[in-house]
Amino acid sequence: MRIFRTKVASGDDFCDTGLKRCLSAFDLTVLGVGAIIGTGIFVLTGIAAATQAGPAVILSFVVAGLACAFAALAYAELSSAVGGCGSAYGYSYAAFGEFVAWIIGWDLILEYALSTAAVANGWAGYFENALTAMGIGLPASLTMGPSLGGIINLPAAAIVLVLMTLLAIGVKESAQSNAVMVFVKLVTIAVFIGVAAFNVHPANWHPFMPFGWSGTGPQGKPVGVFAGAAMVFFAYVGFDAVSTATEEAKDPRRDVPIGIIASLVFCTVIYIVVSGLLTGIVPYRVLNVSSPVAYALQILGYRWASALVATGVIAGLTTVMLVLYYGLTRVFFAMSRDGLLSPFFARVNPKTQTPVRVIVLCGVLIAVTAGLIPLGDLAELVNIGTLAAFVLVCLGVVMLRIRRPDMERPFKMPLSPLFPVLGALSCGALMAFLPALTWIRFVVWLALGAIIYFTYSYHHSKLALSGE
Repeated sequence: MRIFRTKVASGDDFCDTGLKRCLSAFDLTVLGVGAIIGTGIFVLTGIAAATQAGPAVILSFVVAGLACAFAALAYAELSSAVGGCGSAYGYSYAAFGEFVAWIIGWDLILEYALSTAAVANGWAGYFENALTAMGIGLPASLTMGPSLGGIINLPAAAIVLVLMTLLAIGVKESAQSNAVMVFVKLVTIAVFIGVAAFNVHPANWHPFMPFGWSGTGPQGKPVGVFAGAAMVFFAYVGFDAVSTATEEAKDPRRDVPIGIIASLVFCTVIYIVVSGLLTGIVPYRVLNVSSPVAYALQILGYRWASALVATGVIAGLTTVMLVLYYGLTRVFFAMSRDGLLSPFFARVNPKTQTPVRVIVLCGVLIAVTAGLIPLGDLAELVNIGTLAAFVLVCLGVVMLRIRRPDMERPFKMPLSPLFPVLGALSCGALMAFLPALTWIRFVVWLALGAIIYFTYSYHHSKLALSGE
């Protein structure tokens, strides 16, 4: 059947596609750092420590980072060999065929869209706090969606529309803005580390593993180091967005692997250092708040540092939204170009050399979602989708090594098939620690995707039109 046929993976995917090739290895690394360092370090670190892992959240980051390391190596090999701007979608198309590619692309659309909307909600909270501190706070009805008694979360919707405009103008301009905001939040993190390093109380690290490696907490929710790893995995979802920039990289075979691996290694080290210091300066039980890093500095009496961290959070979350939104538009663009979604969205604006139609559609939908719907508990749904994508990318390395042993691979994942299999198993294991309700929501979303595929995409894909 055609759904199991694959696109031929070759150097053709690196040819001119209308998108502007302007991103260097440094740009891609900063793009990855912009997406990775944000919600995880500023929010989830404290929540995971307080509710699931205690000071052993450090180990949770190590576990999640190790699983991501395997996936990052797989992404690096496939991005250098297969190309394309569709990330795991494009790699799955080459390795497993059209149907699996559609499902993972559908999964990535959910991951990127909900991630952007959820982060926009968090950004809006910090922004409103800043406005209130200046005495110009918005009415409550304009800071909450209808389900919370308001009309619309205006700041959340507005920031998405601002980013929509920025992405439509051009990817290089977006990358430059991202670099500035990444610098701001790295300065913020440096300030925290500088202050916290002199205020560590080792007694706060005892007991180090109050929830053990795994167990069951209140309301039957998983707890322990592994459950914490499944939660903080949200902190790492951004690095795969680097692979969506393949068609805009100056030298994709070299620059994309560098961007993926460098951003992941750098951010993993930062996460481990910050989580260790955070649980060392205050008891882990008090960190279940929306801004644990700033809150911990307040407890220590460093209000100036707390205010600076809050500023860094606003910049940090902005970069996360920007890169996740960027990744969403490139996956959507790739699927449209293959005929699995309407070809109306597969056109590149000749002036800006960006897929403006996709950018506007996604921006409006995300803005409406962020403005009207609170998405505070959807990080787990994003995580399960990301982990599923990582499993397929790791297995895709093995599949293509078997099916296309002669393919040119400028970067090769070491110790294949051992490392790819370990990557698939580790990501699959983290999925097992997510709540049952998350699995149910995920299955429903995939079932909806299957219906759309067999009613539209199957009949309109380029494979169908070519008669393959």
